Amino acid sequence: MKNLIIASALMIILSGCSALDGLVYRIDIPQGNYLEQRDIDKLRINMSKAQVEFVMGTPVAANVFRHDVWHYIFNMNAGTSAADNFQSYVLLRFENDRLLSYEGTFERPANFDTPLDQ
Repeated sequence: MKNLIIASALMIILSGCSALDGLVYRIDIPQGNYLEQRDIDKLRINMSKAQVEFVMGTPVAANVFRHDVWHYIFNMNAGTSAADNFQSYVLLRFENDRLLSYEGTFERPANFDTPLDQ
């Protein structure tokens, strides 16, 4: 009986250890706007907000005080390893409802400074 109690106590204590984390499946948790470089490459200066929304989708974070700045943010929390976590973002600025500038973790589009009208 003493061995059974010791074994049970040992199992309870070890069940809280992180050494067993490899046996537990954890899902990947994607949050935000998933974008790829090919989406970013479609952006051009002077695009209307409607055109940008068609290409990129609705921004994940709307700024209540500045309607001329759109934020696209993506976080991937990998369940398997913290080393696989990543974040990407795109910040677009508008002036008079026309795309003015681009910032982000993706490469700047090669043709960004060429308006669609040309």
